[in-house]
Amino acid sequence: MTATVEVAAPVSQRISRPSRLPAWALIAICVVAGALYVWAIGAGQVGNSYYSAAAKSMSTSFTNFLFGSFDPAGVVTVDKPPMALWPQAIAVWIFGFHGWAVLLPQVIEGVAAVFLLHRTVRLWADEKVALLAALILALTPITVAINRDNNPDTLLVLLLVAAAYAFTRSVQSSESRPRTRWLLWCAFFIGCGFLTKMLQAWIVVPGFALAYLVGTSAPVKRRVLDLLGAGAVLVASSFWWVALHAFWPGSKPYIGGSTDGGAWDLIIGYNGLGRVFGGDGNRGGGPSGETIGQLPAGQVPTGQGPMEFGGPGGGAMFGGQPGATRMFDASVGGQISWLLPLCLLVLVAVSVAGVLRWRRGIPGNPAERAGWFMWGGWLLVTAVVFSFAQGIFHPYYTTMLAPAVAAISAAGLMMFWRARSSVRFLLPLAVAVTAGWAFVVVSRDTSFHGWTRWAVLGVAAVAIVVLLVGLRRVGLVAAVVAVLLVPAVWSTATAATGGENGVMPAAGPAMRGGGGFQIFTDGQQPPGGQQIPPGATPLPQNGRGNRGQMMGGPGGGRELTDEQKRILAYAKEHGNGAEITLAVAGSAQAASPYIMNTDEVVIGMGGFSGSDNAPSVDQLQQWVSEGKLKFVLSGGDRGGPGGGRDSNGRQEWIRQHCSTVDETAYAGLMECHA
Repeated sequence: MTATVEVAAPVSQRISRPSRLPAWALIAICVVAGALYVWAIGAGQVGNSYYSAAAKSMSTSFTNFLFGSFDPAGVVTVDKPPMALWPQAIAVWIFGFHGWAVLLPQVIEGVAAVFLLHRTVRLWADEKVALLAALILALTPITVAINRDNNPDTLLVLLLVAAAYAFTRSVQSSESRPRTRWLLWCAFFIGCGFLTKMLQAWIVVPGFALAYLVGTSAPVKRRVLDLLGAGAVLVASSFWWVALHAFWPGSKPYIGGSTDGGAWDLIIGYNGLGRVFGGDGNRGGGPSGETIGQLPAGQVPTGQGPMEFGGPGGGAMFGGQPGATRMFDASVGGQISWLLPLCLLVLVAVSVAGVLRWRRGIPGNPAERAGWFMWGGWLLVTAVVFSFAQGIFHPYYTTMLAPAVAAISAAGLMMFWRARSSVRFLLPLAVAVTAGWAFVVVSRDTSFHGWTRWAVLGVAAVAIVVLLVGLRRVGLVAAVVAVLLVPAVWSTATAATGGENGVMPAAGPAMRGGGGFQIFTDGQQPPGGQQIPPGATPLPQNGRGNRGQMMGGPGGGRELTDEQKRILAYAKEHGNGAEITLAVAGSAQAASPYIMNTDEVVIGMGGFSGSDNAPSVDQLQQWVSEGKLKFVLSGGDRGGPGGGRDSNGRQEWIRQHCSTVDETAYAGLMECHA
């Protein structure tokens, strides 16, 4: 410790106003984030058509809105809780159904997360660290991609950052009641995250709980009681919707993805523990259990059956093989891994410093310690769960890591920069490691901004030299540029393309296909001179016009084809006023374009994958007998959109009770009789 002497500042300096530069810097970062997220979202894209169709259906009635019905008739919900879709449905109700109306709430939520992360980190560290953390989050490639889409992950990230803010307020409070109150708010926000993406939101709970135990000044007994109270709030805020659906007195939609129509089965099954441990319906594929292979570059789907792809390999829904290196592999690495080596270096350095401080009997700052445990626990537990998950895993899930990566990276860089001379080598080391890993990731596919691998090495070399010669301020700026150069380029390229990958939002080369592989349909050729391997055929164009849609996948067409329009017009004209104009067999995705582009009551039988028992055979029989349904659009016995596996007897019932309308003019349309 060195002594310091305080000298009174001149009066003119003491009465000067605080600098407004940090506020303007935060505004600039939020503007940059908003520009990346909103750029060209009105160019015709609708995001994930499965969720977009649901948002429109939810805007038509309160029950549909409350439970997240996919179809306007309220037959079956999406296979997620509805909270993420509520803002989208409200936007559609206000503005009408447009792609930009569905995506605008995502943009707002993404910018709000950047702003709130700044506020959270500023409470924990300081203004410089907070601004850098906000910038890192805004420029994270997968976060840019997901905030331009309408998957639930955007709202999940915002809610978890809100929980982190409440937690930070809690551990920094010196009074008992505010400390407890803010902890309860933290639990409430995580519970809202549960209603957004179920058990995925709970992954952060161990880190938060441990951080509270080690990072608050309250007596141990009070800490335990506070955590028990927070646990009660977490359960109540997570399960009220589940209980509401179970005890709803009137008609209610079947919960998509479940085996019994209830939300609880979805939580502990396909969309909950099944994602972690795999099992029936979660074998690295879709809800029906189809296994999906991860194709190497240049290979394509064989088209021989549902979810069967050419080439070797496998992986949980395009997310690579489970294991310790999944966050760094070809499918996921370009989305989130850029600063993961830096984060690991920072956490190791903080841990070593903490142990040394403890051994020397030097007291630490409990609130600061709580922050490290919270962000570190968030990052490590989530990364481990994602890495070893045996069930369905999409690379875009990793946007959940982004706030923790941003906070740890920003705090670590500033900590290394401010470190005493004996350990100032840590900042040059951090720059070298981060730049080296960026070189590796970019080198995997140099056709996508391959120049950045050499640029990042050059900037990193300059930063290291400047730091070593003692130009610390200039060196810090150069270090930040080196660390963020490639992620910024990838994020900007993702936004600038203005394209749509609602099925599997991704940044970098992955956005050409879907999550690390490429999909081709009839008439399309691989880019860059690649050849379709012998024996591998493109995915054929669907007879319903859903070109490029993976069979059984969540894509769906955006617009109705001429054939689809003829089918719908015929069903409406000859339906004798039936309440349900058309029931589409096979999967919800095949019904999506009808729901999005018309105001007719069209349902997708079987939910997301076509395997849900909704509607049941008895319900179909009742509808036809009562004149509520006359026409179904069947894909025969094949799986995928328009077909569906006959797990609930619907295809057999259709064959027995429905006759084919003119196949040459209305392919797949069938008229049903009581």
